[in-house]
Amino acid sequence: MSISVVATGDSLLTQRLPRNDESCLNLKALLEEADVRFTNFELQIHDFEVSPAAVSGGTWVVARPAVIQDLKWLGFNMYACATNHALDWGQEGLLTTMRHLDHAECIYAGVGNNMAEASQPQYLDTREGRVALISVCSTGKDWHIAGEQRPDVKGRPGINMLRFNAIHYLPKKDIETLKTIVNKTDVNARRLQLEREGFAKPEEGFAIGDIRFEVGDKGSVTTYNKKDAERIVKAINEAKRQADVVLVSHHVHEFKGASKDISADFTRDFARLCIDSGAHAYLGHGPHILRGFEVYKNHPIFYSLGDFIIQNDSVERQPADFYDIYGLGADNTPSDGFDARSGYGTKGLAVNRKVFESVIVAFKVEAGVVDCLEIIPITLGFEKKRARKGRPELATAEDGERILKDLAQLSTEYGTKIEIKDGRGYIRLQSSL
Repeated sequence: MSISVVATGDSLLTQRLPRNDESCLNLKALLEEADVRFTNFELQIHDFEVSPAAVSGGTWVVARPAVIQDLKWLGFNMYACATNHALDWGQEGLLTTMRHLDHAECIYAGVGNNMAEASQPQYLDTREGRVALISVCSTGKDWHIAGEQRPDVKGRPGINMLRFNAIHYLPKKDIETLKTIVNKTDVNARRLQLEREGFAKPEEGFAIGDIRFEVGDKGSVTTYNKKDAERIVKAINEAKRQADVVLVSHHVHEFKGASKDISADFTRDFARLCIDSGAHAYLGHGPHILRGFEVYKNHPIFYSLGDFIIQNDSVERQPADFYDIYGLGADNTPSDGFDARSGYGTKGLAVNRKVFESVIVAFKVEAGVVDCLEIIPITLGFEKKRARKGRPELATAEDGERILKDLAQLSTEYGTKIEIKDGRGYIRLQSSL
């Protein structure tokens, strides 16, 4: 048994793909070589018949239902849907998206009418065997998480979320200084009142709102929520008994320190937990840039696969809340808002070349062993105008060399060596030596 997998990062597709485009046709041919073709489905699908949520994941991301057919035409057959944009258009938008995905007969994971549905593995049967996908998200609002159902109360539509905790360690004298400053204001009055009335649990150390401090010299440390992790491990245990290959997708923006391309502590711990629990590969995405790759116990951990498609500035419509952020009104258009957000092309995702340089990864699983790990660089039209920007194509030799060298540098932190040959990258797992 040999199952081939090809995986990409975020597909934030908001406009149709031209099917006669040579770049798209080249990618289609590449993707269709594999049994499993994975992407992260970072959008909502509807015809604007639903109301937006009051806040979004940054943009109220939405596309018309037809774009699903474009992703299927490219070859994708497994989709992760647990993202920070899954509730941009509220629960009704999520449920509408799910109906469209069901109608298109897509295999997708990470969202559901309740937590049981959102957290369960979804399966793709290939000629060589069955593949399971579990989709998880750590970036989002507290109301994004799907609700557990009870005998007397229905569950809540939402995403399969892995929450996390952050503790900021400071010397005792600094915490005492912080307390003195805070106590001179009302900045923490609400939290203290909630604690007195029993609506909030007192934290160890010192807390300002949801920000927790403790005495120590560890800096800022994040840890994953144990209850959420136990639920996800249970799903992995179920999947490995039902499938030949288990993939865990994790959408996470959080980072370590001031560098966006360094994964947060809890992300690393969770990725390794997934492998320890039986996953064959961890597929990370979310920050819209690449992060390093790790080989852990002969299994690949892709901390971020970056973007595959990003049309963040081409959404057809945005709600009034979006325009309010930039001081715009009812007479303004989406382009006005996107221009204002980017400072007219001077800041943000649109001016960051790394957002528009990424990779596709391909590997095989033979008798439960991961082998043949290949990295294919792509570019997304950084220099092009908005109408063409964000659409993928295979990288030129020059761009590909730079992308792979940058990724190799990011991966040195994990002791991973990427061999670059003929415009592609290769990671030699111990099992394939």
